[in-house]
Amino acid sequence: MKYSGKKAVVTGGTHGMGLAVVRALLDGGAEVLATGRDVSGLDLPAHLLSSDASSLTDIEALGAFAAEKLGSLDLVFINVGFATLTPYAEATPEIYDRTFDVNAKGAYFTAQRLAGLVRPGGSFVFTTSVAAGAGIAGMGPYSAAKAAVRSFALTYAAELAPRGIRVNVVSPGYTDTPTMGVTGVPASVLASFKSTGDEVTPLKRHARVEEVAAAVLFLAFEATFTTGADLPVDGGLGQRLTLPA
Repeated sequence: MKYSGKKAVVTGGTHGMGLAVVRALLDGGAEVLATGRDVSGLDLPAHLLSSDASSLTDIEALGAFAAEKLGSLDLVFINVGFATLTPYAEATPEIYDRTFDVNAKGAYFTAQRLAGLVRPGGSFVFTTSVAAGAGIAGMGPYSAAKAAVRSFALTYAAELAPRGIRVNVVSPGYTDTPTMGVTGVPASVLASFKSTGDEVTPLKRHARVEEVAAAVLFLAFEATFTTGADLPVDGGLGQRLTLPA
């Protein structure tokens, strides 16, 4: 099987893109540890751990659990995220702090805690977003937090290169998930958000979660001489394409 003998940790692995990666790894024969805020309803042949990415205590517990259940790792996919659609005038310190705590602080310290378990030749993949390099109304803190992830992924790539560990980033655009990646949004607003995404994306549709998962696994296991890269999976949205009239 394609991933037989491989061991992976997937944070934010209970839904959407993370769950697609977990399923692909399991189908390929890998042993997987998946985390989420609540894993009680997940029926998968994987190690499951309820974990809050913004909690340093939970991150420490994740490291201990990964060491106990898996030992050394071949892949850490840091995918957990939090976003709201909040115009600047309505943003609060609480929204700002939660957004940075989950997306930036959580990602950074999860990588720090798990780096010692990753074997030479292994890799990290972080999820950022097309929003990290764009001005998207209502997504100021989220865009900035994901830009921070892109920045420190480069530093991790430099610092872990002597151990033969690669660090890369996948940057999805609009992706077809139940929540569309945002929290606390009414169904009518989500529908409008999805319609906008289809309109502005050059390929005129959302990504399927399986398409993002394929990019993650390419970076993780096939792109063996690639580190520090940012792979867009955005249907051309962030690539400044000029389309035919």
